[in-house]
Amino acid sequence: MGTKAKIIGTGIYIPEKALTNADLETMVDTTDEWIQTRTGIKSRHIAADNQACSDLAVEASKNAIKDSGLETSDIDLILVATITPDMFFPATACLVQEKIGADCPAFDISAACSGFPYALTTAESFIKSGMYRNILVVGAEKLSSFIDWDDRSTCVLFGDGAGAAVVTAVDGNSESGILSSYIGSNGKYADLLKIPGGGSAVPPSHDVIDKKLHTLKMEGKEIFKLAVRQMSDSVAKVLDNAGLSLEDIDMLIPHQANLRIIDAVMDRVKLPREKVFINLYKYGNMSSASTVVALHEAVKEGKIKEGSNVVMVAFGAGLTWAATVMKW
Repeated sequence: MGTKAKIIGTGIYIPEKALTNADLETMVDTTDEWIQTRTGIKSRHIAADNQACSDLAVEASKNAIKDSGLETSDIDLILVATITPDMFFPATACLVQEKIGADCPAFDISAACSGFPYALTTAESFIKSGMYRNILVVGAEKLSSFIDWDDRSTCVLFGDGAGAAVVTAVDGNSESGILSSYIGSNGKYADLLKIPGGGSAVPPSHDVIDKKLHTLKMEGKEIFKLAVRQMSDSVAKVLDNAGLSLEDIDMLIPHQANLRIIDAVMDRVKLPREKVFINLYKYGNMSSASTVVALHEAVKEGKIKEGSNVVMVAFGAGLTWAATVMKW
C-alpha cells in the first residue's frame, strides 16, 4: 500500500512576555469584557525585541526533534510556514536549518493561518513520493512586529509563538498516520486580510510607514462569514476523502482565531465542545503556529491518545483553507 506520513513528535515555544487584556486597556480604547465577549481571548504572548521569527521556530524545532526520539542529523527537509519571516529572503527555514545544525533542504511556505496544515500536506506529499523520510514542519510567527497597536479592532487578536512537528514515513498498512488532506484557496478575497505595504506592489517608503501600510489590515465581518463556511466545508471534505464520518472524530483542532468562529463551526458540523480543543484564550491568534501549538497541547494534556481520530482545520489570508485528518 506504499508509504504513509505520521507525526512522531511535537514541540512548541511561547515567548515569556504575556500581554493581557488589562494591559491592552492601558494602550487602546478597549476593555477586557469587550475583548472576551467578541473573541474569547484573555491574553497573548509577545516576543522580545531581540527575538526574530526564526528564534521562536528554532526553540519549537528543538523540542519537537527531542520529542520524536530522532537526532537533528536524521532530518531530511525543513518546511517553515510563516507570514512574518525574519526578512524577505533568505527563507526563514534556511536560518532555522543553520541554527539547529541540520544538513538538508529548507524552504518557507506562505499560507497565513492555514500555513501549518498547508506545510503538513506538503510534507506528506514528499514522504509518499519516497523523496524524503523525516521532515521537520514548523509554524512560527512574530506578528507583533506587524500589528498597528493603535487599531483596537486588530491589536487585541494576535500573538507570537511557534510550534513544530516531526513527520516520518511509515508503512502504508499502518493504522496510524495521516489519512487524508485537503487544501484550497480563493484570491478573489485577497484584500480582506493583508499587509498592503512593503512589498513590490507598494515598496517601503516614508509614506508607507506614515500611513501604517506595513501593518495588518482586516475586514473582520467578511472574514468571519467566510471562515465559518470554509472551515466547516473543509472538515466535511477531508472526512469524506478518508471514508470517515463526523461521529468518527475524537478531537477537532480548529484554527485559534476567534471563539465565536469556533463555536459557529461546531454548530455547523454538529460537534460537542468536549471534542474541540481550544487554547486561544491563552495565546490569541498565532496564525500558522496556532494549530500545531494546539495539537501539541491536546496531546500532552491527554485529550488525544493513541488511536484517536484527529481533524485539524484552518483558514487564513489568501484566502486559504486546509484540513487534515490523522489517526494518532
